[in-house]
Amino acid sequence: MTTYRDAGVDIGRAEALARYIKEKVERSFRGRLITGFGGFASGISLEGYRNPVILASADGVGTKLKIAQELGIHNTVGIDLVAMNVNDVITTGAEPVLFLDYVATGRIDLKVLREVMDGIVRGCEEAGVVLAGGETAEMPGFYPEGVYDLAGFCVGVCEREEIIDGTAIRPGDLILGLRSSGFHSNGFSLIRKVLRDRGVKLTERSPFGDRTVGEVLLEPTRIYVKPIKKLKERVKPKGIAHITGGGIPGNLIRILPERVRAVIEKASIPENPVFGWIQDLGRIPEEEMFRTFNMGVGLMVVVSEEDKDTALEVLGEDAFLCGYVEGGSKEVRLV
Repeated sequence: MTTYRDAGVDIGRAEALARYIKEKVERSFRGRLITGFGGFASGISLEGYRNPVILASADGVGTKLKIAQELGIHNTVGIDLVAMNVNDVITTGAEPVLFLDYVATGRIDLKVLREVMDGIVRGCEEAGVVLAGGETAEMPGFYPEGVYDLAGFCVGVCEREEIIDGTAIRPGDLILGLRSSGFHSNGFSLIRKVLRDRGVKLTERSPFGDRTVGEVLLEPTRIYVKPIKKLKERVKPKGIAHITGGGIPGNLIRILPERVRAVIEKASIPENPVFGWIQDLGRIPEEEMFRTFNMGVGLMVVVSEEDKDTALEVLGEDAFLCGYVEGGSKEVRLV
């Protein structure tokens, strides 16, 4: 007699993980799910909106997962997963309300995936979103032993008139930056190549205090939901860009209307030494650094000049003025 378990899929492990997730969700998001957890689909009520618009995103963590899996540290990449999605949603003016996860692996390791889920729940709590459900796929023969992949899906909502799409950006507007926590979840294929080429091990002590190289690289992506929500209570941003793969030039240009140019003053960006470290280690040209990494800026917000002081006050010490908008061809200049 041949069973599904003989083929490498252990339904018992999957059910045990589902029970663990259910307990975490019901403890963390009690009362916010209107359908309960564990059905074929889940939902939450939309209350307090007159003309609601739904906005959604999907993203993953990329090859940062390989570092987590090599080190056996799994409780931070779930935070990254949530952050990459909710930070995208808030650029539209929407408030993230619901999150779903997809976990794929060759074999369900309960200890490992419980740690992953702990990070996802922490990220959802920080972002104020409900973990409404997801999928865990056990796929023997497809993923090697010890390997898993993550994808996330976030839904947000806002009033139609509150949508932020960059069309209001005009010459004379100013660009504010919010600090990143480090590399976030982009550029890790290049980082891993540099470490491999230079013979640097993840377990080595880094130049940054008592942390290892791996611990520095696994610093979770910052979640910007709370500061942006606080900002919108006082100021309506004209545009918001999440600085991910493609760096500042590749992401800021996505929110610019035609016939305006964004000018970013590199010297105004507070230095984060992790970027200089990897640049020196890999002898990476500056242009390539800015095209690959966030360079210390996790989010950029465009505001009118008259709103600048209020915005900087609300956003606090993590915010800084880093550029301006002028007339010209649609582009991002780094000066």
